[in-house]
Amino acid sequence: MAQRENKILLHACCGICSAYPIKLLKDKGYEVVVYFYNPNIYPLSEYQKRLEAEKTLCKAFNVELIEEIYDENEFLRHVKGYEDCPEKGARCPLCFELRLQKTAETAKKLGIKNFTTSIVISPHKNFALLSDIGKKIAQAEGLNYLDIDFKKQDGFLKTNKISKELNLYRQNYCGCRFSLNR
Repeated sequence: MAQRENKILLHACCGICSAYPIKLLKDKGYEVVVYFYNPNIYPLSEYQKRLEAEKTLCKAFNVELIEEIYDENEFLRHVKGYEDCPEKGARCPLCFELRLQKTAETAKKLGIKNFTTSIVISPHKNFALLSDIGKKIAQAEGLNYLDIDFKKQDGFLKTNKISKELNLYRQNYCGCRFSLNR
């Protein structure tokens, strides 16, 4: 399948985090397709709130949204043995790897050469770590990972402004059952 140079698959962790990345990527000339794959989110009701916010955002920006099947057990299998790690500990890179690998596989199936993630807009997430994971996966899959630090140039403030304008749901924890209790 031929790959389109200007198309990008944006992994979205939530509506708030993906608001400014969608705008910035569109402003840079990309045709953005949003990919909502987050088996880490717990409980299901929280997942549904975040998905609804993403749907609202994608409708407002007129971008396609691909929703992957929710299966928390997939996440739990992937992080088995790391359940007691603290937030920002050894479990988190495994979670990032799981979601970015699936994003890359989906991009490849769709013939999309470029992918990235909105996770990096959070001031609580390690941009260099996420970029390293994304680039390694991209190299293995023959794709291009765009390592854009969306929080630069007030990106985090801009994404919050957009999300407030659209009245998007605001979560108060990263997402997994382990971060909920910390």
